[in-house]
Amino acid sequence: MKALIVGAGIGGLTTALALSRAGIDVRVFESVRDPQALGVGINLQPNAVRELSALGLADELASAGVATGALALYTKRGQLIWSEPRGVVAGYHWPQYSIHRGVLLMLLLDAVRRELGEERVRTGHHLSSFDQDAIGATAHFQDRRTGAALGSARADVLIGADGIHSTVRAALYPDEGAPAFGGQLMWRGAVPAEPFLDGRTMAICGHRDHKFLAYPIKDGNGGPLVNWVAELSVPGGTPPRTDWNRRVSKSIFAPEFATWQFPWLDVPSLISATEAVYEFPKVDREPISRWSFERVTLLGDAAHPMTPHGSQAGSQAIADAAVLTRTLVTEGTVVAALRRYEEERLPAMRDVTLSNRQLGPEAAMQIVEERAPNGFEHIEDVISRDELHELTASFSRTAGLDAETVNAAPTITGARIE
Repeated sequence: MKALIVGAGIGGLTTALALSRAGIDVRVFESVRDPQALGVGINLQPNAVRELSALGLADELASAGVATGALALYTKRGQLIWSEPRGVVAGYHWPQYSIHRGVLLMLLLDAVRRELGEERVRTGHHLSSFDQDAIGATAHFQDRRTGAALGSARADVLIGADGIHSTVRAALYPDEGAPAFGGQLMWRGAVPAEPFLDGRTMAICGHRDHKFLAYPIKDGNGGPLVNWVAELSVPGGTPPRTDWNRRVSKSIFAPEFATWQFPWLDVPSLISATEAVYEFPKVDREPISRWSFERVTLLGDAAHPMTPHGSQAGSQAIADAAVLTRTLVTEGTVVAALRRYEEERLPAMRDVTLSNRQLGPEAAMQIVEERAPNGFEHIEDVISRDELHELTASFSRTAGLDAETVNAAPTITGARIE
């Protein structure tokens, strides 16, 4: 079997590595001519770390990432609302890693090039169109800068892993339009700084309309960074294009966090010390009824773009890769495999996407802000421990990320499937 993957992001590269290990002939095509270690931090959930570890990347992940030990929710005054263990501390068999997105991408890209060979990873190739027939799919490429045609490639299956602005999805859903703006803008940065609290905690402060998130990661040389995200609700209108590389002035948002100086975290100092800040609108897309159309399917953000609550997007793309690998190898035909992949993944990702619109586990912060906007003496006077636990646990169950489910699931991508 031969597969074409459009997009060399986290989902596309993991899929390429997994399919190749399962004995499938894979080629990857990426629009960007020279991929680099851009971006800031993301989190990999234990289910994603399980699959990447099975693909031989456990030591590299441990070196490049910070094993997250806790998630802590705070008010805008820095008062603790809730804290829960994460990763192995929470009973998972695999860690949760906070990791620089660009470092992770380079790690995956190097692994795929070693596995497939340099000639099977074609950068600077933007998908212009595709077509399919009863026995295969053909992709046509061009240079995005010049518009020059770069030829075509044919395979048994075409996988669109080309992100929230997916060309493959746009061809399948030509009337869909732009992503849906959630009403908040986010500004992201990463700055050399010593870790806060215990050095392994992801902290989220504030509420839906005024929020700051921070956690430790490493730079490409293993040096300590604090990754942060500032978020504000904004009036209606059209947001800027969804692009992590839109660099902006800190003056746009920094004054709104000028007083957020807590004993354990100095937010204004972090923002001030950050050289490059990137703006990103909080967007997603409406869940769609189908990902798979005969020999063409979608994966990752191309299939289920979601708002960034609960550290989901990258990890769920890796889970997509795992399920797609299994179905392509075990089902009798490509069409049946893609249908089975969709049946397993689409309903769950629809539920996660819609749950994220309700703030996911961060809903507890909004409840506390509404009930006690001026702070509290004891959190139990505002919200019960049982209510807090249910808010966070229900999201993990919806996403399939509770420890029992993750630990019991078989590793799919680790070895050749006969």
